Amino acid sequence: MENHSEPLYLYPVWIRLWHILNALFCLTLIITGLSIQFSNPTIIVRFRVAVAVHNVAGVLLSVNYIIFFIGNLFTKNGAYYVFEVRGYFSRLKSQFHHYTIGVFKKEAAPFPVTVDSKFNPLQQLSYVAVMYVIIPLVILSGLGLLYPEITINNLLGISGLDYTDLLHLFCGFVVTIFMCIHIYFCTFGKTALSNFKSIINGYH
Repeated sequence: MENHSEPLYLYPVWIRLWHILNALFCLTLIITGLSIQFSNPTIIVRFRVAVAVHNVAGVLLSVNYIIFFIGNLFTKNGAYYVFEVRGYFSRLKSQFHHYTIGVFKKEAAPFPVTVDSKFNPLQQLSYVAVMYVIIPLVILSGLGLLYPEITINNLLGISGLDYTDLLHLFCGFVVTIFMCIHIYFCTFGKTALSNFKSIINGYH
């Protein structure tokens, strides 16, 4: 187990900018999405305004995601999302135990952050699932709702638009839950705010 006395520079400028923009766009989409879903009575933003802002934020999120995807293809950041299959479930079990029990006993993290391993097994699983499955589905289903003519007309007697809407709602719900959990786990650093500072200065 490595022990680093010096801060590790793990978050280059492009990752920090992408992360901040991604958080802002997701938060905007969550607020406006809830306003669209529960528009009568208005709970946060008026329906017409919510739809307009939601559409713009969705397009911006899509562009931002393309930057993330290309960045991971051509920089070493993509390596952090590659699984080491051998012994993975054992490592996942160990990390889950740490998050549910060990962290409250002040036990050392089983997989400390290093230059070669930025994510612990549970982070890696959740980040891969969200960034390579859920977010693409959010974007594709959002495009289907924005341009309904590209969706399937009918499947098993049900409008393809209904399926697309259901998929978009489900993925949006997953992203919302992920953001809440992600923010909570960010408080598990050396101090409650240290991980938040990392996305500002780039150092862990």
